[in-house]
Amino acid sequence: MLARKGLVPDGFLLTRLAEDQNQPNRNRSRSQRARFITKSGSCNVAHKNIREQGRFLQDVFTTMVDLKWQHSFLIFTSAFLCSWMLFAMIWWLLAFAHGDLEPRSPDGEPGPVPCVTAIHSFTSAFLFSIEVQVTIGFGGRMVTEECPLAITVLIIQNILGLIINAVMLGCVFMKTAQANRRAETLIFSRNAVIAPRNGRPTFMFRVGDLRKSMIISATIQLQVIRRTVTAEGEVIPVCQLDIQVENPLRSNGIFLVSPLIVSHTIERGSPLYELSAQSLASEDLEIIVVLEGVVETTGITMQARTSYTPEEILWGRRFVSIMTEEDGRYCVNYSKFGNTVPVRMSSLSAKELDQIKGVQEGSSEAQPQGWGLVRAGRGGFRRGGRTCNSSTPQPWYAQSEKPQKEAEKKTMHLEVIGRQTEEDSLGEMSD
Repeated sequence: MLARKGLVPDGFLLTRLAEDQNQPNRNRSRSQRARFITKSGSCNVAHKNIREQGRFLQDVFTTMVDLKWQHSFLIFTSAFLCSWMLFAMIWWLLAFAHGDLEPRSPDGEPGPVPCVTAIHSFTSAFLFSIEVQVTIGFGGRMVTEECPLAITVLIIQNILGLIINAVMLGCVFMKTAQANRRAETLIFSRNAVIAPRNGRPTFMFRVGDLRKSMIISATIQLQVIRRTVTAEGEVIPVCQLDIQVENPLRSNGIFLVSPLIVSHTIERGSPLYELSAQSLASEDLEIIVVLEGVVETTGITMQARTSYTPEEILWGRRFVSIMTEEDGRYCVNYSKFGNTVPVRMSSLSAKELDQIKGVQEGSSEAQPQGWGLVRAGRGGFRRGGRTCNSSTPQPWYAQSEKPQKEAEKKTMHLEVIGRQTEEDSLGEMSD
C-alpha cells in the first residue's frame, strides 16, 4: 500500500520479500510461538471471561472510538433510524389524540386547527420527524400553536438530534486523527542483530521515518519479556525488564531525522548478559520496542511498537550503511533498510567472555610475581622466585630483605670480635 502511494520505493518491498524467503525453515516452523506485540505493533492479547462488561458503557465515547469503522457506522445509522422512528410514533400519537387524522367534511368547511399540518398517516409523521431532526424544512408540514405538547416534543427532538450529531462527528474526528495512523510511516527493521561494537557485544535494530515532518521529543524504550522463576519457586510468566539504550546522555531521546541504528551494549546488569549464540534459539523471550513522540503537524502524542523474538535476532551480523552524501545533502536508500552482512564474532555470551577476560588478566598480573621477569632497580630486570616454605609467590623486594639482614648481623659480629681482640692486645702490653 505504501509503495502504491509513493512513500516507499518498490525496492524496499522487494528486499523485504527477499529477506522472508532467505529465512531458514526452522524459523518458519517456530513462527507460531506466541508473542505479546506483533510486528505491526498491535497487542496480541485476548481478554476472556470479563464479567464486568458494564465498565465499558461507563466510558461510551472511548468505546465508540475503539470500535471498527463498520461497527461505528452501523451504530450511528441505527441511532438515527431509531430516533426518527421513535419521534414519528410520537407525532402520529399526537395527531391521533388531537383528531387530526379524522377525514374532513367534503363541504370544504374549515375544521379545527391541527397540532401539525399535513399529517394524515404514519408515513407523513415519519417524514415530518426527519425534517425536524435534520432541519430540512420542505415547507409542507409545520407545528402550530394549538398544542403546547407538540412544541415540547419539537424541542426535545432537536436537542437529541444535536447530541447524536456531536457524538458522531467527535468519534469520526478522533478515529481519523488517531496517533497510530502516524505510526504507519514509522518502520522498523524486520530483524535485530547482535554484533561487536567497541569490543562489546551489542544488540541493535534500525528505525526510520518515511515522512518529512518530524517527531518531536522522540523517545525509545526497550523491554525484555520473559518467563522467570524466583528463588522461592514462584513462576512469573510475564517479567518485564527495562533495557538501557546506548546514549552518552543516559537518556532514551533520539533525533529521528534519518534512519538510526538503536543499540544496547550487553554488559553486566543487562538482561541479555548470559545470552549466547547456542542459547539464543532456545530462549523464551521477547524484546519489545516502543517509540513515543509528538507529531509535529497535529501536536498529538503518537506511539509505534514492534517486537523481536529469538528467531528474529541474527547473531554475528550488522546493518549495512544506507546513507550517502549527494549534491550537498544526505540521501537515504530505503531498499537496503533491513540488509545485514556477517561479521566475525564469538559465539560465547558476554558473561563467558568477561570470565575468560578476567582469567587472562589475573594470570598476566600474577606472572611477574612468579617466575617471570620483574623490574629490579633502574632500567634492569631480575627473576623473581617462589619460596619453599610458602605456596604464595613472594615479590623480589621481600626476598632481597633477608640477605641484607644477614649481612648486617655478620658485620655486627665482626665488629664485636674486633673490639675483643683489641682489648686483649692492650692488656698484654700493659702487663
